[in-house]
Amino acid sequence: MPTMRAVDAAVRILELEGVTQTFGVPGAAINPFYSAMRARNAESAAEGGGLAHVLARHVEGAAHMAEGYTRTRAGNIGVCIGTSGPAGTDMITGLYSAQADSIPILAITGQAPVARLHKEDFQAVDITAIATPVTKMAMTVLEAAQVPGAFAQAFHLMRSGRPGPVLIDLPLDVQLTEIEFDPDTYTPLPVHRPAATRRQAAKALDLLCAGDRPLIVAGGGVINADASDRLVELAELLDVPVVPTLMGWGAIPDDHRLAAGMAGLQTAHRYGNATFLESDTVLGIGNRWANRHTGGLETYRRGRTFVHIDIEPTQIGRVFAPDYGIVSDAGAALDELVAEARRRRDAGTLPDRTAWVADCAQRKATLQRRTHFTGTPIKPQRVYEEMNRVFGPDTRYVTTIGLSQIAAAQFLHVYRPRHWINAGQAGPLGWTIPAALGSVTADPDTPVVALSGDYDFQFMLEELAVGAQFQLPYVHVVVNNSYLGLIRQAQRAFDMDYCVQLGFDNIHTTDAVDGDREPAPKGYGVDHVVVAEGLGCLGLRVTDPEEIAPTLRRAWTQAREHKVPVVVEVVLERVTNVSMGAAEIDAVTEFEELATVREHAPTSVSPLPPG
Repeated sequence: MPTMRAVDAAVRILELEGVTQTFGVPGAAINPFYSAMRARNAESAAEGGGLAHVLARHVEGAAHMAEGYTRTRAGNIGVCIGTSGPAGTDMITGLYSAQADSIPILAITGQAPVARLHKEDFQAVDITAIATPVTKMAMTVLEAAQVPGAFAQAFHLMRSGRPGPVLIDLPLDVQLTEIEFDPDTYTPLPVHRPAATRRQAAKALDLLCAGDRPLIVAGGGVINADASDRLVELAELLDVPVVPTLMGWGAIPDDHRLAAGMAGLQTAHRYGNATFLESDTVLGIGNRWANRHTGGLETYRRGRTFVHIDIEPTQIGRVFAPDYGIVSDAGAALDELVAEARRRRDAGTLPDRTAWVADCAQRKATLQRRTHFTGTPIKPQRVYEEMNRVFGPDTRYVTTIGLSQIAAAQFLHVYRPRHWINAGQAGPLGWTIPAALGSVTADPDTPVVALSGDYDFQFMLEELAVGAQFQLPYVHVVVNNSYLGLIRQAQRAFDMDYCVQLGFDNIHTTDAVDGDREPAPKGYGVDHVVVAEGLGCLGLRVTDPEEIAPTLRRAWTQAREHKVPVVVEVVLERVTNVSMGAAEIDAVTEFEELATVREHAPTSVSPLPPG
């Protein structure tokens, strides 16, 4: 039997499980693992194998890069690596974000030697106890011979049932111990995913077809299962409109005739909420009934029959009891639903939904929000209008939280699965930059546009240097109102505007034009353009709404030419309230003038009549 260090076995298992890319920060307690990667890369260079590595500037950034990498391509599992102590605790936010959105990532940490775990050794912390609530498995491997089994189990768990993250903690002496391991006979453990039966699919369609105004709610499980094509086929067979959740956005193209818009309190369309409220039967696939989607359950459920399909057994009935529940992987369920729908179509027993579909299309064509504002300072709605104009259907958007994310979901268009990369449930500030870098790493041929408010951008802006160092080009739109905008809007309920202003008079800000650079606005604080340039990237600034589109096009040209991130800062009016509801989806407050003619919302997927 071949013998090797435990870390050499771990690296070989990563390869055998399909891993080609890692993100991390080396340190004393994880250096043996890095030595194993280095040796394996040298050994396999001729055959094109090994593990590539992107050096993050912060270990939390490495975890979010791994998330972005996983979320971008079906089958990917991002790997983040760090040393003992603070590296593991820095990863917790990334593990929480991944766990909340059912994203498999593998965190690998170093640890003090086994004999010193109870002696308060330098940078020794019980990371297993800390990570357990936000992982499918967190394990400190105490015996070197257990390393192969621990890694095999990690991949089995990440891929089985509801996907999610795993952390493996490797004491220094365990890493260095010689073990017997034969990589030529290693076989990944079988993956378990529950699958709907034909009878369950028939029952679900019986209930759906019994309604007069049915809807399909498509959640992130459809994206995770790589089943968007089958979702669209089912909708077309049944002629039933689809409401994607925020995590399911892109499962059906926004311009598809059966795409009915998103429903919810915040990341929702007027026509999406109106259509949902008119529905009488709802089939949810791979969704959680998240509270930002449902709002108050009495309003959401009133007069409707619900079927719920989810891969996690305990998810059925967690938020409310459906009329019928099925435990199944979304892809497996859609296979059976499509097969059953075809049988009914061929038998001529499917109901005619022409009138209902036409009603939904009419709402989509009329219930719209205005985006075309011409004044200065710029209103945020205009930014998304111009992004729609400049960026095509192949664009992949990355964002996380705040008024910028909420408005983006209301106004941008998504046409492909995995082209909306978003930390949906956790929403950690700072997530956007590293997640965008992970996404570009996973798919360098697809244009990536990240979107941040100024505070999200400032949280982890040091990671821009990673994009410059590793030549990871993308465009980062920063909508800058120098405010914690979402928190400020929420504070309206308390009649205050407290501790949320980011503006100050930057001593370096002048009215002088530096070359062709737009001067930084006074009172807005941080000069994001200068910061981006200091980190090896490029920065552009816009203060005139008519210059947004040409500046975005220029940014794309520069990103491709220089192979670095290009930051486009759009200076907004300080205060804008974005449409949202406090509790019920039938009581969303509209703060701005609504669109009534095409010129008010010229880039809508379903244009209004011209004025």
